[in-house]
Amino acid sequence: MSNLATTSRVYQMRWWTLGVMAISILIIVIDSSIVNIALPTLQRELNTSMSELQWIINAYIMAFAAPMLMMGALGDRWGRAYMLQVGIAVFGCASLAAVFASNGSQLIICRTIMGIGGAMILPTTLAIVTNIFPREERGRAIGVWAGMNAIGVALGPIIGGLIIDNLNWNWIFLINIPIAVVAIVAGFFLVPNSRDPNPQRPDYPGTVLSIAGLSLLVFGLIQGGDWGWTDPAVIGSLVASAVLIVLFIIWERYTDHPMLEIGFFRSPRFSAGIGAVGITGLSMMGVVFGLTLYMQFVNGYNALETGIRFVPLALGMFIGAGSADRVVARLGTTLVVVIGFIGSAALMVLASFWQVDTAYWILGSTLFGVGFFLGYIAAPATDAVMGALPEARAGVGSGITAVSRLVAASIGVASLGSALSSIYSSSFEKAASALAELPAEVMQAASDSVGAAVIVAQKLPSGVGEAVASIARESFMDGWQMMAFVACGISVIGVFLTLKYMPPRHQQLIKNGAGQR
Repeated sequence: MSNLATTSRVYQMRWWTLGVMAISILIIVIDSSIVNIALPTLQRELNTSMSELQWIINAYIMAFAAPMLMMGALGDRWGRAYMLQVGIAVFGCASLAAVFASNGSQLIICRTIMGIGGAMILPTTLAIVTNIFPREERGRAIGVWAGMNAIGVALGPIIGGLIIDNLNWNWIFLINIPIAVVAIVAGFFLVPNSRDPNPQRPDYPGTVLSIAGLSLLVFGLIQGGDWGWTDPAVIGSLVASAVLIVLFIIWERYTDHPMLEIGFFRSPRFSAGIGAVGITGLSMMGVVFGLTLYMQFVNGYNALETGIRFVPLALGMFIGAGSADRVVARLGTTLVVVIGFIGSAALMVLASFWQVDTAYWILGSTLFGVGFFLGYIAAPATDAVMGALPEARAGVGSGITAVSRLVAASIGVASLGSALSSIYSSSFEKAASALAELPAEVMQAASDSVGAAVIVAQKLPSGVGEAVASIARESFMDGWQMMAFVACGISVIGVFLTLKYMPPRHQQLIKNGAGQR
């Protein structure tokens, strides 16, 4: 047990501190889910393209993920509570600036700064939880931490729906301000500061290489779907990212003060936990992106109705993550994570059969199950990662976990979103070609996305407009079916990798990436 966890007041207040961590994370989770719900509104109000919609999501993810390792290391060095306070302040100020954005480009800039603030918040919260809870309670605490994230997933769409239906879209960012104020004030009194007692000097070359490599990777993946995968800029970005990431690994392996100690990956539980977290991000973020469009443009729900219909997903995650630790105690991490992947894969097969008019009780039941099984993956995998590291390096460990999830999520949104768009466009153009009275410019606009088609259809004569909207919805479902099958396949891969590499119980901690203690 760490010295911090054994301090009397810190130990007695640990659950109150966990509550502050939940509030701090809430600002990140609510913002992400609100923005997802607001995508169709932003497309209408700011006249954003499909590419800009992806960038509103991915600019945040990229800015969130790229500096994460650096922020985790700085938190270990300077103090995690201090880093948390600064991160919340940055996030709040960027949210205030986003309120006044007048076009997609301005909003993308604000989202980028919010991502940087989020990168300061996330690794410190999990690192603080790891340090204030003893080993025998840590799995449960991480499960509660993950479950509280799920509550944010539920609150975000509902709050976002209420705001979008009753207020101007700008208020989706203004809601972050009171949460930030509460988190800062409560954190000042309830969050103990902790740091690495023997910090290494900053790794500036590693920081530059990691940020540049991850940024170019995400950029290439996103623009590949817009410009085409053979575009020289896309190919150049992906090749440059691969070179920089390889250089980063080489540098981290041989420098005497690495930001990311490559020896951490010698622990099977650490590596398998990182892999499990990344696989869930890869498979599910693209699906959530498509699901928002499905709810609003295919099913015709407004923003609030969409938010309410996301509740089963969040409730399932809360119950799954909160109960996983007790099941792990009996069955071991390996089996619980495998159950999570198998359940997710099976339910995505069922989701592939959804149609335009599928009843919501089927959708809601499926979403609850998906959320439950995701909780069975997320909480044990995160606990496996954090339990495999020395507590002094908890910030870096939290950063690695977040980076794997966010980079994988970015790849999922970019690749699955691009494939969805491509299949939709091809299917729509083929079906709509039979409408001889449809002008070429209308065809081009409607083939961009289902949202654009629905908007265009409202401006056409009733008969033609209804035909265009119907074709667009059916074309979207062609792309959705592909997304669901791909997500299923990724989860199946997770089953085999977990069975092969994940030890069922905690082993000795890694010490400085070089040995065991």
